[in-house]
Amino acid sequence: MTERRRTFLKTVGGTAVALTLAGCGQSEDGTDDDGTDGNTSDDGTGDDMSDDDGSEEPEPAEAGLSVAHLSPDAPNVDVYVDGDAVLEDVPYRTFSDYLDLTEGEYDIEITAAGDAETVVFDETVELGAGDFTAAALGELAEENQPFSVEVFESDLELPADSARVRAIHASPDAPNVDITVEETGDVLFADVPFGAAGSVEVPEGTYTLEIRPATENNDGDVVATFDVELAAETVYTAAAVGYLEPDSAPADEAFDLALTVDAE
Repeated sequence: MTERRRTFLKTVGGTAVALTLAGCGQSEDGTDDDGTDGNTSDDGTGDDMSDDDGSEEPEPAEAGLSVAHLSPDAPNVDVYVDGDAVLEDVPYRTFSDYLDLTEGEYDIEITAAGDAETVVFDETVELGAGDFTAAALGELAEENQPFSVEVFESDLELPADSARVRAIHASPDAPNVDITVEETGDVLFADVPFGAAGSVEVPEGTYTLEIRPATENNDGDVVATFDVELAAETVYTAAAVGYLEPDSAPADEAFDLALTVDAE
């Protein structure tokens, strides 16, 4: 396996950038491609279904949203979208199935399970076309990292002859990390900061992943190893969770790797 490195970028302000959809195509003379007047509705009475420029307003694009609970000192949570409870009693380290939505703005509220008055997150999130993961990160205690919800794009297209792995750094007391393969020494991810995500494709097989503090040569001391078996035509998320030093942390959650299948 050749060396693979990926750049990690945090989402801006905890939201993903929405895509702008263009209107339906028209020729320069204002008619549609089939020669009809773009201002006429199906009943021929006007342009009540059209934009001011005469083009038909496009249908909202589909969007999928998965919610991940990766905050080690937060209780089980309920998740509301535009006031409707969509997920209930979600435990730590859980990734939900993808909710079927359309692009646009949504009011996302996260509360303690069964206690709507204890709100840990309440913000408007803008989703573009495609699939996304909203991950609850950090700590309510804010001893190492403040609690936040970050929205990451999800590429659910199945890779033809390999496995795609998205890594998320969600360990509040861990420094930037390198992720290497024990068998070969190959670097899969380099200098990953807390709250960042990135993906890489690898051949199917069994791997021992090494987590190291980030160094210039990716040769820091290994702090943890994890054996994973990855199948071709499958998309995974691997989240580094918990604490390197749980005895002195707000929650007794040891450092671990939470691996989930996003698509297969």
